[in-house]
Amino acid sequence: MDLRLTGKRVLITGASQGIGEGVAEVFAEEGAVLHLTARNEANLTRVATHLRKTYGAEVSIYPMDLGGGQAPLDLADAVGDVDILINNAGVIPGGNLFSTDDATWRQNWDLKVFGYINMCRVYYERMKAAGGGVIINDIGNAGERFDADYIAGTTGNASLMAFTRALGGRSLDDNIRVVGVNPGPVDTTRIYTLLKRRAVDWYGDESRWEELLATYPLKRPAKVAEIADLMAFLASERSGYTSGAIFTVDGGIASRASII
Repeated sequence: MDLRLTGKRVLITGASQGIGEGVAEVFAEEGAVLHLTARNEANLTRVATHLRKTYGAEVSIYPMDLGGGQAPLDLADAVGDVDILINNAGVIPGGNLFSTDDATWRQNWDLKVFGYINMCRVYYERMKAAGGGVIINDIGNAGERFDADYIAGTTGNASLMAFTRALGGRSLDDNIRVVGVNPGPVDTTRIYTLLKRRAVDWYGDESRWEELLATYPLKRPAKVAEIADLMAFLASERSGYTSGAIFTVDGGIASRASII
């Protein structure tokens, strides 16, 4: 299926590893022009080098921290207009109300929750002036099934789901589509960190994290490509009537009324 993404300008945050790196790979394969940002310059350089060598992709990198209200403005000044924005930066750590302290909660919301909102504010205005665009927010299925052992993340994700639906509900009036993707567990370093945190909270023993992995559908987390491929389709004109919606990719976990 030709997604007709050749030449599309795509900005991907959190692109130095995990889902962001996988999304960059899919868009490079589709012939898009890539703008990648993350805090880790060495990893960004590695990703960009791979994409240029493998796909002949046009890639620019912008090493920076998107926390704080000014950073998205600085990034937009450096990148310029884009056709597609993928908000993916930020990792909210696991933990319950008492193991997640105030500083950790605020620091991680500043990047993921407020970072997404600020990026949307900046780029929605630019896309409207340019005649349209697509915004995809990578959120997480904990926003659907509230989890006391991932309390900062479940609360933040639920907020971003509401934000995405609210913004995307009217955005087609400006020829902009805003959608969300809710991955469940994905085969990245992040999921194993969360599992270890939960093993401590539940069992008092980090080494028992593999017992939790056994509860997943197919006994595995999602592959990164299973998330990235969906994002590429949602960004394409083949999904041109999709806005204000959230797409869950978790093997049915949320529908089991379960988190793991």
